[in-house]
Amino acid sequence: MSDNPEARRYRALFISDVHLGTKGCQAELLLDFLKYHESDVLYLVGDIVDGWRLRQSWYWPQKHNDVVQKLLRKGRKGTRMLYLPGNHDEFLRDYYGTHFGGIDVVETVIHQAADGKRYLVIHGDVFDVVVRHAKWLAFLGDWAYTAALGVNTYVNLVRRRLGLTYWSLSQWAKLKVKNAVNYIGKFEEAVAEEAKRHNVDGVICGHIHHAAIHDQFGVRYVNCGDWVESCTAIAEHDDGHMEIIRWTRRTEAAPEEESELVEGARAAA
Repeated sequence: MSDNPEARRYRALFISDVHLGTKGCQAELLLDFLKYHESDVLYLVGDIVDGWRLRQSWYWPQKHNDVVQKLLRKGRKGTRMLYLPGNHDEFLRDYYGTHFGGIDVVETVIHQAADGKRYLVIHGDVFDVVVRHAKWLAFLGDWAYTAALGVNTYVNLVRRRLGLTYWSLSQWAKLKVKNAVNYIGKFEEAVAEEAKRHNVDGVICGHIHHAAIHDQFGVRYVNCGDWVESCTAIAEHDDGHMEIIRWTRRTEAAPEEESELVEGARAAA
């Protein structure tokens, strides 16, 4: 049972790339999202905790602890929870097959939707050539990315004072840079090919911080996005269709205004 009678319930929710332990993590927005959304099963699709950043310097404010406690509470109240570690929380890959705090740690899983479609669920970093073959370059990119998020923090501080919603400078820049756009396309194609090898109907992943649902490569490609730039999750409805939920400001409004805070992006049939 949900603590919040106004919460919307879904068959499944998929969340990735929260990056707890970093200053860029939008923990407050995620807490608000978790307050208003329930599901029978919740998939944590990697990079929930940022072990890379925590090894360099410890950053763990109360809000990040609150996210962990909120997730564990959902598990205790009956939500089935599966954790698929990514590259930033790769330390958890030593615990595949274990169960702790109501959460199962798994490498991959096949999710069968209500409409019968089968989805391979993976983080996706194994299809990133930079992470696989040049980890030092990935760390360099992580440093630059963190710097961009630092600028983004100040941008949104000003926006909040003006009464505006959260906006991601880094996400906007990513979609304007040709090389980044090309990289996203290549990643999506590689992950889609992996889904074909598993003889499934689609793939649900994270890693690249770019939420999407499409069928451009012959299978359904679904990316959860993140809780650093876009503040997005994937929801499966009772009829099996997948939706991107964007949550970019705290829901302190009356219930009838909540629809303004949730944007659905249903893929073309």
